[in-house]
Amino acid sequence: MYFERKSYLQQLISAEGNGMIKVITGIRRCGKSFLLFDIFKKHLLSRGVQEDHILQVNLEDRRNKRLRDPDNLLEYIDRQMVDRQMYYILLDEIQLVAEFEDVLNSYLHVANAEVYVTGSNAKFLSKDVITEFRGRGWEIRVRPLSFAEYYETVGGERAEALETYYLYGGLPGVAQMKTPVEKQNYLREIYETVYLRDVIERNHLRSADGMRELVRILASGIGASTNVRRIANTFKSVAGIEIGPNTISRYLEHLQDAFIISEALRYDVKGRKYIGTETKYYFEDMGIRNAILDFRQIEFTHTMENVIYNELRRLGYSVDVGQVETMKRNAEGKNVRSNLEIDFVVNRHDERIYIQSAYALPDKEKENQKMASLRHVSDNFKKIVIVGDRYHSAYNEEGIQLTGIYDFLLHQ
Repeated sequence: MYFERKSYLQQLISAEGNGMIKVITGIRRCGKSFLLFDIFKKHLLSRGVQEDHILQVNLEDRRNKRLRDPDNLLEYIDRQMVDRQMYYILLDEIQLVAEFEDVLNSYLHVANAEVYVTGSNAKFLSKDVITEFRGRGWEIRVRPLSFAEYYETVGGERAEALETYYLYGGLPGVAQMKTPVEKQNYLREIYETVYLRDVIERNHLRSADGMRELVRILASGIGASTNVRRIANTFKSVAGIEIGPNTISRYLEHLQDAFIISEALRYDVKGRKYIGTETKYYFEDMGIRNAILDFRQIEFTHTMENVIYNELRRLGYSVDVGQVETMKRNAEGKNVRSNLEIDFVVNRHDERIYIQSAYALPDKEKENQKMASLRHVSDNFKKIVIVGDRYHSAYNEEGIQLTGIYDFLLHQ
């Protein structure tokens, strides 16, 4: 089963010759190495690039341990660049190299060198693209398979394919497995031995218990607003563990640095400002999220919301959670303030869209409930309700678009 990752290949092709280090980031096992060493290399060979002008190093390979030394790596690359033709330097998991920024910066002014690197940690890569490469780093963020990528290769009945995607996510290795048992065992194993261990060891955490419990709390509450104090209280009341808000904040940052979770900040639509007290967390891959809970807490309502969030991020939108303040009369006839939520307020360049996620709209009452917050937004930006049980898109009399989840995920 071969996933072509066409959009990422196009990004790599478009970035060639831009004078920057191409930095490919993303969660472990999402296909970065395959993209670079297989898909992109095949593209280069098809263009007539000679194989000895494609210098590739997998720094996770124990046999390349000595190349994790920056001077050894520089010497190794320089020794193979024997003429003035263009060389394509492909380095996998560059964060394993000490002082890797200096190594990469050494090739910024080499006219016949195009450098592409991968990494799995935002702390050492995404932030360093800005601070260390002095505007000369070009980040390409790779994510697990989108549903469109998954379905294009796997095929079959759409509803069944989407349910499988909801359950087991989009890691390419998982998508190629045949049975639910294989998928579940693999996801449980890599969560413990790859993702969790990587976060604990990289950040020198003395105990795994607090981090493990935090991830469980977040996995149980996708789609729910929270904050560090509320999480601290949950630790104390549910797990009997006392962890301070500052420690929880650091743990949340570690999980985001490893691309395991992302946050959506709360945004006051009418006040046009961020509200710092609440946020939502979503998982980069639903298979990992479900494995954390041992596939026991499967709620497709929240799963669909998480999948929509990931798709919006993949499309290049910044994603916030919207809040709209309204006034309504209470039982005593007094006007009281009320806050309505918009699942996603998304922005890309000068484009803004307000989006609600609805797994089902069985009746008019439920439809009105989902649209209430959108009706209180007074600007003219697009408003969409994505519905899990709807198959065709249409606009209602208020100009709000109702679109099916398949149309959203497959026909962007």
